[in-house]
Amino acid sequence: MASAELQKVLGLLAERPIAQGGVTLAEMRAGMEAGSFPATDAATVTSVEANGVPGEWVTVAGSDPDRRLLYVHGGGYVIGSPVTHRRLCEGIAAAGGCAVLNLDYRLAPEHPYPAAVEDAIAGLRFIQSNGPNGAGAAESTFVAGDSAGGGLTLATLLTAREQGVALPNAAIGISAWTDLAITGETIETRADADPLITDTSMISGMAANYIGDGDARDPLISPLYADYAGLPPLLLQVGDAEVLLSDTTRVAEQARAAGVDVCEEVWDEMFHVWHAFAPMLPEGQAAIERIGEWIRQHA
Repeated sequence: MASAELQKVLGLLAERPIAQGGVTLAEMRAGMEAGSFPATDAATVTSVEANGVPGEWVTVAGSDPDRRLLYVHGGGYVIGSPVTHRRLCEGIAAAGGCAVLNLDYRLAPEHPYPAAVEDAIAGLRFIQSNGPNGAGAAESTFVAGDSAGGGLTLATLLTAREQGVALPNAAIGISAWTDLAITGETIETRADADPLITDTSMISGMAANYIGDGDARDPLISPLYADYAGLPPLLLQVGDAEVLLSDTTRVAEQARAAGVDVCEEVWDEMFHVWHAFAPMLPEGQAAIERIGEWIRQHA
């Protein structure tokens, strides 16, 4: 049974829809930053250039500088920033005992595909050789992301495999958006249950902005259509009350069939990226702690 706090969070979501008519992209970006939980005093945030891509190291007292995680934020490839995900990165740093590189990758429509993938692979290369406070080569590395960042996490692994870049120890997808062709059955079957993504035309618009002149079924745009052979272990978390549920379940099935070690977790009654509400939602904190266990298990 879900916590009592869930109803309060759902009430807040009802008052704060993810997008509203007549709101500009700049206003959406600013609104997402303003509505995000800030990092606590326990976090140290340090700006860094990761092979030319801006970002920030997010660490806590228990962060091992040689255990590093690249985090690529969600926001449909068009909104979101290190500011919007700083608190979540802090939570992962604490749970996993790692240093988190919160990457400020380029956004569409100003920078459509492949800009985000190029920036993410640059970030992965960076954390393999560079850590916080001048640390050198990493002992273990990870990639994680939510929503569009979850899809970008998988695209980063696929690109690393193609380019001969060392693959991370493991990766984490949170409510991953893996199918920009938007063919999943839960787009319809979970439409009445999803409290956050209530307008699928908004998803279509974000997809079009990111795809640009590309193909929605390009595996580096929509990792659902990829060959997963040889990828590292995957932890895939998704809520049962998400229109993007089948984006995760289908990827899990395909990756498992390709021989990948897949841990697929469908969280009962949870909505899209419920982790972001961890400061007030026990299930959010529990999901972050589970991510921490996965990181420690594969370090």
